[in-house]
Amino acid sequence: MRLEANNLTKAYHTQEVVNIEKVTFGSAGLEGLIGPNGAGKSTLMGLLTRRITPSSGTMKLHIEDKTHPLNPFHSHQVARIGLIKTNQRIQGFDSLTIRDSLRLAATPARAEGFKSLFSGQRDSEEVEEKVARLVEAFPFADRNGYAMSGGEKKLLDILRCLIAEPKLLLMDEPTAGLPEDITRSVMDMVREKVQAGAMRVVVVEHDLPLIWEYCEYVHFLSEGSILFEGAPEEVKANRVVAEKYMGV
Repeated sequence: MRLEANNLTKAYHTQEVVNIEKVTFGSAGLEGLIGPNGAGKSTLMGLLTRRITPSSGTMKLHIEDKTHPLNPFHSHQVARIGLIKTNQRIQGFDSLTIRDSLRLAATPARAEGFKSLFSGQRDSEEVEEKVARLVEAFPFADRNGYAMSGGEKKLLDILRCLIAEPKLLLMDEPTAGLPEDITRSVMDMVREKVQAGAMRVVVVEHDLPLIWEYCEYVHFLSEGSILFEGAPEEVKANRVVAEKYMGV
């Protein structure tokens, strides 16, 4: 499984935000995308998930022996074929309990909609087991109630993405607003799923110790372009990365 972008650009008026000749995500299992503020990371994620329309370039998602050109797709179509992104800003269904929110996220595309929670179109026992495992794994204040704090809503957003079983998950600043112990629990769970072959993951993050610890491969983005890629140790030792991002 891999996601490829070629000659990908995005400009607003005369300002070019993204200009990437070629980049591939998903080949290494658990990857990181780092770069200074304003580098274009969130714009790139929006382009790949088709929430933002590119000025030029092509994007393709390769899953097993099938290739999906992403340019003609809308964001919901991209999600249906297995490319999902967590939300950088907290978003949630405040009218749904934690469990119902996860049940809804587990719904297959053929049975989308809140009514499907109670229909016979899904294996409800299997879904309930998945929901229970996720809910019990984390210290929600009220596991049968609603996500109340910003941290709980952030965590629930990540769990909704995981229970949807994407082929490639883009995690946009997953540690923001989460306590360190929960962050590590989330990332340990993500790494286990990657190692089991369940999905590939790209983490967009400013927390460099987390990137160095969990990621097998790292992409460095600056001023809209991929300037360097490699194993964590190679990226840490690169002079351009040190000067432009780490201030060394």
